[in-house]
Amino acid sequence: MDKAIIHLDLDAFFVAVQCLQEPKLKGKPLIVGGQSRRGVVAACSYEARRFGVHSAMPMYLALQLCPDAKVISGDMEAYSKHSHIVTEIIAEQAPKFEKASIDEFYVDATGLDRFFGTFKWAIELRHQIIKEAGLPISMALSVNKLVSKVATGEFKPNAEKQIAAGDEKNFLAPLSIDKIPMIGKQTSSYLYDMGVRTVQTLREMPLKFLISAFGKNGISIWNKAHGIDESPVVPYSEQKSISTESTFESDTIDVKKLKSILIAMVEKIAFQLREQKKLTSCVTVKIRYSNFDTETKQIHIPYTSSDHVILKVVQELFDKLYNRRMLIRLVGVRLSNLVHGNHQISLFDDTEEDINLYEAMDFIKHKHGTEKLVRATTIDVSKRVKMEMNMFKGTVRKNLIN
Repeated sequence: MDKAIIHLDLDAFFVAVQCLQEPKLKGKPLIVGGQSRRGVVAACSYEARRFGVHSAMPMYLALQLCPDAKVISGDMEAYSKHSHIVTEIIAEQAPKFEKASIDEFYVDATGLDRFFGTFKWAIELRHQIIKEAGLPISMALSVNKLVSKVATGEFKPNAEKQIAAGDEKNFLAPLSIDKIPMIGKQTSSYLYDMGVRTVQTLREMPLKFLISAFGKNGISIWNKAHGIDESPVVPYSEQKSISTESTFESDTIDVKKLKSILIAMVEKIAFQLREQKKLTSCVTVKIRYSNFDTETKQIHIPYTSSDHVILKVVQELFDKLYNRRMLIRLVGVRLSNLVHGNHQISLFDDTEEDINLYEAMDFIKHKHGTEKLVRATTIDVSKRVKMEMNMFKGTVRKNLIN
């Protein structure tokens, strides 16, 4: 039996929610993002897209292209609320579904053809969402998640598309390689330099060459070019929080060491947050004294997944919390009130440089491991001394040569 995987993607979700709250905005060029000139575009209406505006674009450039656009700050509370409404509708109807992000869902409808047409059922589900949630949504059906996602992106807004089983290669062949999910800027740029611009051309490249050029990721690229995707629809469950804590071998009062550990904790769980495409709006710091007294402090913040935002909050909470000047045996950090959303969403008031920095950092961590890229303050003291000595020796050697 061929699988039947439906991809549902809310059209211009942030903009649609803003228009739902303020109907007079409908039909106008809108940009959701940072208000400052150095901010970035988190989302934009289709009216703004006609001028060349797109997400992740610097705000100053977007306003040059579309000077009449209205810029709106992001409202994650509202986006989360309306995403939950759509999630509930899908949960009531779908046999198995996955919430991939705040505005994106997969449904495994395999076997529904035994009772009624799967594509007809998918269309009815889409129309129910539009009617009950009041939000525009696109849908595509195919034998796997990859092809369904690409099809939704190709035919939205208001997409209702089915890619018949066996027609995956024909559908993907003429598309640009950057339409394939997980082929990022660096990979597509590398392939472009080799003259590979379409999926059809990419498909003709030997697997051995792709592996030599991209490592294990070359196998994934080859599979995607051939429309192969075995990834399952993962049943949706709402994670409440992400946390980490550390108990010391010997109790300590070294504040510098404690803060260094907290920094490492934030780096770890903030990266997990971005990997899971989630944001947090509540940060909690926990300490346990040597007499086992345990105290916590928490604060609500605007939704984010950025290290530097969470880190500042954690340090402030720790300073308020640690007032006894007693030995400490444990520290911990918890991020809660989680919602689905991507890294761009959390940077409404940040800059293009911030986004590029986090994308580069996460790429390195994902490829080489989280321990390969850390802040200097989190490196073990002995390691720092060794590094400094090596740097000193190198400087002396260089001076002697000169």
